[in-house]
Amino acid sequence: MSKPRIPQGTRDFSPTEVRKRQYILNTLRTIFETYGFQPLETPSMENLTTLMGKYGEEGDRLIFKILNNGLHEKKDSDKEKLNSEWNKVLEKPYSSSIVTERALRYDLTIPFARYVVMHQNDIALPFRRYQMQPVWRADRPQKGRYREFWQCDADVVGSTSLINEAELLCIYQSAFHQLKIPQVKVKINSRKLLAGLAEICGMPDKMMDITIAIDKLDKIEWTGVVAELQQKGIPDDGIEKIGKVIQLKGDNDTQLAALAEIMKTSETGLKGIEELKQTLSYYAELADKNWTSEIVVDISLARGLNYYTGVIVEVGCGAVKIGSIGGGGRYDDLTGLFGLKGVSGVGVSFGIDRTYDVMEELDLFPEQLVSGTKVLLINFGGAEEKYALGVLNKLRHVGLAAEIYPDAAKFDKQMKYANKRGLPYIIIIGEEEMRQHMVSLKNFTTGEQKMLTIHECIEALKA
Repeated sequence: MSKPRIPQGTRDFSPTEVRKRQYILNTLRTIFETYGFQPLETPSMENLTTLMGKYGEEGDRLIFKILNNGLHEKKDSDKEKLNSEWNKVLEKPYSSSIVTERALRYDLTIPFARYVVMHQNDIALPFRRYQMQPVWRADRPQKGRYREFWQCDADVVGSTSLINEAELLCIYQSAFHQLKIPQVKVKINSRKLLAGLAEICGMPDKMMDITIAIDKLDKIEWTGVVAELQQKGIPDDGIEKIGKVIQLKGDNDTQLAALAEIMKTSETGLKGIEELKQTLSYYAELADKNWTSEIVVDISLARGLNYYTGVIVEVGCGAVKIGSIGGGGRYDDLTGLFGLKGVSGVGVSFGIDRTYDVMEELDLFPEQLVSGTKVLLINFGGAEEKYALGVLNKLRHVGLAAEIYPDAAKFDKQMKYANKRGLPYIIIIGEEEMRQHMVSLKNFTTGEQKMLTIHECIEALKA
């Protein structure tokens, strides 16, 4: 018999890992609620037509498609035929009778747009929502990249105000500050600026080719970008202009001023520059001035998804070698994909799994997350067990996470259990403790042990 395994690119999560992930999610949930965002959940699978064509050619290839199993058919004869074909899938190539109509969601943004269109008469615009759910991509698994992973999104639809962009930047700031993640860099750019770049190169129809190429700058460097631009038919003088733009240096104001001069013949490019200036101005009014990380204009930032139309952002962490831990941007007509025109939106996403990996590598999780239980009551059986149950009830009644070892096992076995669980305290109740109506509280970290009244014990555990 073969050993049980899980699919490549997926993971099991131990109790400790789940607690750490919940710590991240709960931190973000509190921030979202503070900013007035509402929770939303959508199905794990969507109709294939909902997803296809929304993420670009590369994204479409990474969508996990679900084979129909025939059970949705009404006629019994069709059911039998399709189920027979389904049973043959493992033995030979797929039959033409087996079709694909559904797929696992690739991200949370397109399902959100679909939800807005379906419920447009029930929601109040602007609609601010946050969503925390798993998504699936048929990608090659590697460090920080999985086939099943969680996303955590915050979006606003029904408003074109750049205050929304600034608030989403503040959410990033607040989240990574509260999680104590160092060396965070939030890169910001505009797809309008990128469109303007294509215009000044004389190749406005090649905007997507240019965008995809320069988005790879961190991976293949400038020489690789040049080769890809040449392959896409961008002329040498156009490549030279692109090089001058993406190699601009200086602070945000300096870069934007230089860009305004370069883009002076492109109305679209100038519009993008103005939107970046306004967003950063709003952010300066709303931001926590004590945050040590930074928000920087990065002209090479492209964000590969087709639906972005305005300001775009991407978050990285310089303290750990890993991909982006967040990103997003403005999409002016995403709901138009489903027939609802003129509803602009903007959103950002947190990469929960990569954020977890960063915090794990930097040892940023609070120690108390290792175990939810604060104290274990040792079980000696008999009268001591009955007394311990009463103490256990009192501890839980005041909100302390406590448990009793269920069997009257050897003392050494119970101590090993507490140690393996990483429990900070144990309570020992013997004849002397019962006689004096007290308990012995042992600190597993320091080894200190004290005999206390139940009230004193509760106060010590709450401290």
